[in-house]
Amino acid sequence: MLHNVGVGKTKEKTLIAKGAKPMKLADGFSFTEGPACDPEGNIFFTDQPNNKIFKWSTDNKLSLFAENYGRANGMYFDKKGNLISCSDEKDELWSISPDKKITVLVKDFEGKKLNGPNDLWIAPNGGIYLTDPFYKRPWWDHQSSEQSGEYVYYLAPGASKLIKVITDFEKPNGIIGTPDGKLLYVADIKGNKTWRYSINADGTLSGKKLFAELGSDGMTIDNKGNIYLTGKGVTIFSPDGTKLTNIPIDEGWTANVCFGGKDRHLLFITASKSVYGLKMKVKGVQ
Repeated sequence: MLHNVGVGKTKEKTLIAKGAKPMKLADGFSFTEGPACDPEGNIFFTDQPNNKIFKWSTDNKLSLFAENYGRANGMYFDKKGNLISCSDEKDELWSISPDKKITVLVKDFEGKKLNGPNDLWIAPNGGIYLTDPFYKRPWWDHQSSEQSGEYVYYLAPGASKLIKVITDFEKPNGIIGTPDGKLLYVADIKGNKTWRYSINADGTLSGKKLFAELGSDGMTIDNKGNIYLTGKGVTIFSPDGTKLTNIPIDEGWTANVCFGGKDRHLLFITASKSVYGLKMKVKGVQ
């Protein structure tokens, strides 16, 4: 089921557990997205068209966490255990506490509705990077964007207002940073490229460099610094941008990916109407 590209089997053996193949963990959804791992290793993900957030526990059990919670898309846990959600029912950024209380962190940019917060990454200092492409949703009553473009924003720790940090993408989407807070990877899915930036002390970005000639919907990173891009399966790149392997997934689209489980060795993949798991040798980072 695995297809080798790039450096081939030798490198793949250092990534994927021996004999492991992607396994379908659950299906019957409309479109799965936004996987995020909590401090215990449980994975939360969304079925956005049905406005539901599910939990895949460390003991491999599926349960409904929340329903009618803002049509969550991309999600990420902060250090306090709150689930930060790109809630595009009203194009807002939410914080959902463990007891499901909602705090709206961001509701607009300069008084105008965001396009539709799509994906996010939280830096070690608590700052939030947010991609904001425009995808027309059937649950909206507006037909066009109020913003002048499709941007990447930064919300500084304790701040209530966003600042623009990337303005030259066609359609920003997947995003992930390094655990030391020094580098940020952002995909321009329409431009079919992923870029790498240095993160400055004030949260702004510099040193834009092409990382991969491939866009991505959702992204993650492992403890070796390898970057995982999604779309047609999961494609893994080394920190220097070398394509290592592609993991085909038997679904129309692979939307997003994260590491989870008690030991963080489970690669959890949201793909169209299903979710998959793959046991890895490498593991996720916190």
